[in-house]
Amino acid sequence: MQRRAFLRQSALTAAALLLPRARAQGTPGTFKIHRFGDRTLFATPEGAPFFSLALNHIDSSPLRGLANGRLWTERYGNSHERWLREKVRRDLLDWNFNSVGWAQDTATHNEQNHWHSRPFIPEEYSWIGLPYCHLLPFSEIHQWEMETRLPDFRKPGFAEACDYIAREHCGRMADDPKLIGYFYSDCPVWAHAGRNNPAHGPIFDPARLKSAAGRAELFELATIYYRTTRDAIRRYDPHHLILGDRYEANALLPEEVVRAALPYVDVLSFQCFGGAARVREKLAPWAKLTGHPVLLADSATYREPYPRGFPPAEPRFHDPVGYREILDVLREIPEAVGYHLCGAYVQSPVRRTGLLGPDETPDTIAIDGIRAANAATAVWAKRFG
Repeated sequence: MQRRAFLRQSALTAAALLLPRARAQGTPGTFKIHRFGDRTLFATPEGAPFFSLALNHIDSSPLRGLANGRLWTERYGNSHERWLREKVRRDLLDWNFNSVGWAQDTATHNEQNHWHSRPFIPEEYSWIGLPYCHLLPFSEIHQWEMETRLPDFRKPGFAEACDYIAREHCGRMADDPKLIGYFYSDCPVWAHAGRNNPAHGPIFDPARLKSAAGRAELFELATIYYRTTRDAIRRYDPHHLILGDRYEANALLPEEVVRAALPYVDVLSFQCFGGAARVREKLAPWAKLTGHPVLLADSATYREPYPRGFPPAEPRFHDPVGYREILDVLREIPEAVGYHLCGAYVQSPVRRTGLLGPDETPDTIAIDGIRAANAATAVWAKRFG
């Protein structure tokens, strides 16, 4: 009964959004969601089909490690702009990535804190010069968060914070044609506890989902969250896409949360590890159930031997075969609009995964395979134009 009700509500929601979304297609100068025949994709500001092939986690701090000596100053003159323009942009284009995903990388991971590097500012995105996605820190409800308390979305303080964040971020990005859209939280703990600190979450007790009253309450709470965040963005940026939370596909994700999000986000975004079969298992049902575009916003596969755990004891190296297989699966899902690789660009002392080593030595096995898979995907996407 619950799933049939969800399907009925989803159909009504899709119908209600159809005309507003069609009107938004005419908004000049921004990325859009567009149906190219039987395929949903991003559309560039010029109207061309665009399947987002992005790299996540672009942080220069590993290059300033003591073991690297004067690498940072000798190669880049202590200039972040020079590094982004001359190195990062060149590599991303050479590897056939067409966009930047979530740029922040893991900075610390221990029993006291789990921090990420700071977000990029508009100037840094402009120095790379590629389309990009930006995360708005409306709430620190990430599954890896350890140090902040869960917010109460119903109280005025949350709306006040959202307004400031949208004013600070969207107010500067609203006219940028390279911006694809805005993410929210990374793997929010709607109904599952945080991995690093079980006391951080869940937002809603999953046991209460057994009753109709509990499910209704969660739907109401999530609606407040998504409406409040959407309204804050639209006050300062009327046009760019809203990519929403980056849901953890391998954790409990109540349908009530997704149903509440549908009127207020343009894309359903997911983190999903476990390889191509897992991506198909987790993303395809949501795409079919909702009809909404889906974005694989964070995923990766690794070559053997694969050190388990995080942080890994030894470096991990990307598997180009697994990367291509995930792209093959996403092509099979008519609503899939992109794949953002959980990089990182440079191997950090914490993540210990990167297409470049900490001294910028390239992982040629991974890069050659990823370059070829990206090129083939770009050719595939162009045929919808």
